[in-house]
Amino acid sequence: MTARGWALFSLMGVVWGIPYLMIKVAVDEVSPSTVVFVRCALGAALLLPFALRQPGLARNVRTYWKPMLAFAVIEIIGPWYTLTDAERHLSSSTAGLLIAGVPIAGVLLSRFFGAAESLGVRRITGLALGLGGVGVLTVPHLTGGDALSLAEVLVTVVGYATAPLIADRHLKNVPTLHLITPCLALAALVYAPAAAATRPAALPSADTLAALAALGVVCTAVAFVAFLELIKEAGPIRASVITYVNPAIAVAAGALLLDEPLTGGVLAAFALILTGSVLATAAAPKPRPRPVPWSARQTSRAGGRVESLTGLPEERPGSTGQGGG
Repeated sequence: MTARGWALFSLMGVVWGIPYLMIKVAVDEVSPSTVVFVRCALGAALLLPFALRQPGLARNVRTYWKPMLAFAVIEIIGPWYTLTDAERHLSSSTAGLLIAGVPIAGVLLSRFFGAAESLGVRRITGLALGLGGVGVLTVPHLTGGDALSLAEVLVTVVGYATAPLIADRHLKNVPTLHLITPCLALAALVYAPAAAATRPAALPSADTLAALAALGVVCTAVAFVAFLELIKEAGPIRASVITYVNPAIAVAAGALLLDEPLTGGVLAAFALILTGSVLATAAAPKPRPRPVPWSARQTSRAGGRVESLTGLPEERPGSTGQGGG
């Protein structure tokens, strides 16, 4: 990837490494519908002034409303609710481990979108190492959950893997703000009735309010702009490899801010995740050009023939035979 691609990749690793913790804090006091509504409404409100400053917002919505609707449903409206609801019963580390399957799902789904990227041994090895690193990192911290919650995270994985393919194939010509702002506004409208019906009886705690604010500002408004730019810069498959880095960021934050133990297993996982990310995001090697056969030919004036180095006679251009090189 380019330097810009790596900068976006690093930013995404941080801003999408903390939502699992924020969601876990928020769902202790407010409903999943309220979490999604606040996140989407706040993100849309922050991005709308910037989107309106770019000409053509209404035109792009009219022209691309079908793929934009598909992107909104598959990336936001469905997955954000299922992930949030699942974290009422699953630990954030469990959710992070399952979400790490997004690149693998993306590779498989890209075949159905006709956008399959050339993988090769190096990138396949990187995907495997990254998933192995996430497993080493999170398996010791897994806690229980039920089958429905696991299925909800699986729905999130499929959505997260599919939406970038839609954006890459059908929405490349739509400016980032013109895409994500209407999608967030639509999601907020969808969840507004449920959020109103399940609103808490009292004002949530400061921790919950801070978690909701971080989800809306950092993990939504900032993150989506960076993520869509990353898709344009690096492609949908390589962009999804950030799901390998996110759990590592979460553990690092815990060690630095909450004095959580930094064990040898965690360090090994970091090494696997870093190596896997570098390999998986590497550009596919360009095929070697096939050598063009060339032969020095010696001409013979006898019989209007040309004799190549192989000794086989060939017709000279301009003779009665077919023209040769």
